[in-house]
Amino acid sequence: MKHSEDQNSITAIIPFFNEELHLKNVINKVLNFVDILILVNDGSNDNSVKNIPKNDKIIILHHKFNKGKGAALKTGFEKSVENNSMYTITLDADSQHDPEIIPKFIEKLKKYDCVIGARNFGDRSMPLHRKLSNYLTSKLLSIKTGHSILDSQSGYRAFRTKILDNILPTYSGFEAESEMIVKMAKKEYSIGYQTITTVYHNDGSKMKTLPTILGFVKVILKA
Repeated sequence: MKHSEDQNSITAIIPFFNEELHLKNVINKVLNFVDILILVNDGSNDNSVKNIPKNDKIIILHHKFNKGKGAALKTGFEKSVENNSMYTITLDADSQHDPEIIPKFIEKLKKYDCVIGARNFGDRSMPLHRKLSNYLTSKLLSIKTGHSILDSQSGYRAFRTKILDNILPTYSGFEAESEMIVKMAKKEYSIGYQTITTVYHNDGSKMKTLPTILGFVKVILKA
């Protein structure tokens, strides 16, 4: 799908680690809405890479071993900046995020520097530990930044690519997404929100609650 006269106006980044069950399906959907798709293989040892379809829009980057989501995002961001993308959007590889609403994110980037997908924490399908973790981190980040942070842990985000060099994560785990919010607040970049629905699967989350919260605490104390 063509979005503008710019050959590379919208770039999507999908970091993945052992996502052979969902990755191909996610890729095929996302390709309908972007100009370039950057896949960051964060040390997968399953068949994820073999399941990637051949397409000229796809760029595949590899980590030799699993470094963590934050490190994978940084790798993808740096490539998007190098490619001079206008907009950069991030999605998870496990089919939790609906690519159909990518255009809504992009539309809101006309007003904001970053748009974060905000989930409904009243959704009964959301695991309880996710609700508690998100509630705690979002509240603390709101206090830290002076902004109302609706969903600190959402991986569905869109950015004006020109800001990425100033907010690249230094943390390698899931806490990197909170770190980026703190950096945006310090730089006074505008943050908007897009309501999203999320599909939770029974194959387990790679986000471990306690390590994620401990990493988040480090972000809060050091930022």
